[in-house]
Amino acid sequence: MTKRDRQTRRDFLFSGTIAAAGVTLGLGDLNQAFGQELNATPECKDNDAPTVKQTEGPFFKPRSPERADLIEPGIKGRPLELAGLVLTRACRPISGALVDLWHAGDDGEYDNKGFRFRGHQFSDAAGRYRFRTIVPALYPGRTRHYHVKVQAANRPVLTTQLYFPNEPTNARDGLYRKELLMRVANLGEGIAARFDFVLDMR
Repeated sequence: MTKRDRQTRRDFLFSGTIAAAGVTLGLGDLNQAFGQELNATPECKDNDAPTVKQTEGPFFKPRSPERADLIEPGIKGRPLELAGLVLTRACRPISGALVDLWHAGDDGEYDNKGFRFRGHQFSDAAGRYRFRTIVPALYPGRTRHYHVKVQAANRPVLTTQLYFPNEPTNARDGLYRKELLMRVANLGEGIAARFDFVLDMR
């Protein structure tokens, strides 16, 4: 049996996200990056624990623009492709789920006047989402992170944060949770990152 034959259901669902993101956003072969530098995705089982909730922080703004690409002209910072799945606890993909992302820029500041590094989209029929953005800078009191809200239609909102592995500041951040670590791989001048959200629904 080949490695491809042994792919888990979650890996199979996610493979389309990576391929599509690589072609659409020009970030290269993300499948190859993940395959070479990351461990296999854990097997998707019934009764997976829901994604851990976290505070939204003081900088959330409603009505962000619907867009997958948050890199605007003149933006500085290392590009990052964040992609993954929105799933139920039974490992079923959720289509049409809102995924809203916001974070600090390469200067450690949030744009509270406009919508720089803010955007949302809806998961596709296979539960897939993706964003193209940059690696956020550190700022006093916090480790490097993204803020996210995820909501299936007519369901409660999941508010959480995503973290980078191997950050020295993780251990000093009181909000940091290892369950919210993204899986990351270097991809040329950028980074490929993955996180699958599990909502508390069957």
